[in-house]
Amino acid sequence: MIGVASLAMLANAAKSPAAVPAAERGVAAPGSGAGIAVVMGGAMRDDNHEVWQRIVDLAGGHGARFVVFTSASEQPAQSAAYIVANLQRHGAVAEFVPVAPLLAGSDYRLAARDPSLVAKVRAARGIYFGGGAQERHTLALLDESGAPTPILAAIWEVYRAGGVVAGSSAGAAIMSSTMFRDAPDVLAALKHGLTEGKGQEIDRGLGFVGERVVVDQHFLKRGRLGRLLPLMVQKGYTLGVGVDENTAAVFQQGSLEVIGGSGVLIADLAAATQATLAPALSLRNVRLSYLERGDHYDMQRRKATPATGKTKDSGSPRASSPAGSSPALEPFMPDVLGDTRIAHLMVALLDSGATQAIGLAFDPRASRQADLGFEFRLRRGVDTAAYRSRVSDVPRYTVLNVELDVTPVRMAAPLYTPLAPR
Repeated sequence: MIGVASLAMLANAAKSPAAVPAAERGVAAPGSGAGIAVVMGGAMRDDNHEVWQRIVDLAGGHGARFVVFTSASEQPAQSAAYIVANLQRHGAVAEFVPVAPLLAGSDYRLAARDPSLVAKVRAARGIYFGGGAQERHTLALLDESGAPTPILAAIWEVYRAGGVVAGSSAGAAIMSSTMFRDAPDVLAALKHGLTEGKGQEIDRGLGFVGERVVVDQHFLKRGRLGRLLPLMVQKGYTLGVGVDENTAAVFQQGSLEVIGGSGVLIADLAAATQATLAPALSLRNVRLSYLERGDHYDMQRRKATPATGKTKDSGSPRASSPAGSSPALEPFMPDVLGDTRIAHLMVALLDSGATQAIGLAFDPRASRQADLGFEFRLRRGVDTAAYRSRVSDVPRYTVLNVELDVTPVRMAAPLYTPLAPR
């Protein structure tokens, strides 16, 4: 059976970057069709050679030319030096493009129109967007009317010619057409929804992953399912992808692959329904899937394929118990939006043999007064399944098609009272 503790953050198992050409490792050269988007959840480690090397390989392998944008950073030059060094250690030829609002001695508006910089972008096979405040990326790359600057137009030329656009943290946030701008408190998003527009909580992204999917970063570590679901409902998305730290989702030709140290959560709202409790979120029949390294997901068919070497778990629900035995204990988690908790609860549901599991999201600081909280009820569906790796010292897990209901609840006031001394 699957063990919950195994879902702790896993360090990347690769030992060192490959130093041979991509073709010798079976990596296809860039094609002439749509490009490849690599969405990284942030907190990328230097030793995550799997992700760094894949980015370089996808752009053509050893000698691939990259341009690096750290427009979002408070220290653009220093951030760029770190990214350039990592790309070069893995075989790329990388260069910083100085288009950044906070870059001393530079006017980012003029730089975004500089013909020499535009030419450098057009000559690249890979684009890398660094972290920071994502609104600075869009500020630097869109003009005052919201139209693409010449340098953003060049980035799109590279992408449409089959190049790679990669981004970590803030660089991941800009990958979908709608992005989180100022990260709202997840409970506030569940209670009140999100404000939209320039300078608000959600804003326009750059859209490299397409119009039909929305992505979020630092996802499991920061419990961001609580803000992704309200955004999806508000903007009409039925597919959301949350990428955890030190992890990447590679979007290519309508599918994604998970690589790196942790996992990706897929939220499918195609069959979900919403109660009329606005603005508080109330959803039924959300489908969640948790994917790890080597797993693939077909976004058109909404179907996951576990990595080679994973086998289907034999656990089954125990809706009724044999005479004399105890019923399966339903897993319960009082902080379901804490660090990696939603993935833990999904695994606990499959591991327990129960038919459902319950988590709560609420503000413990409001425990002395009535306050709104949320129940996250996970249920087994007819196609819920779990897989795990049995061929590696570092186990990997896949949990597919868990059904989720999110219900607003009124917390007790006070939530608890101390026992009186005798």
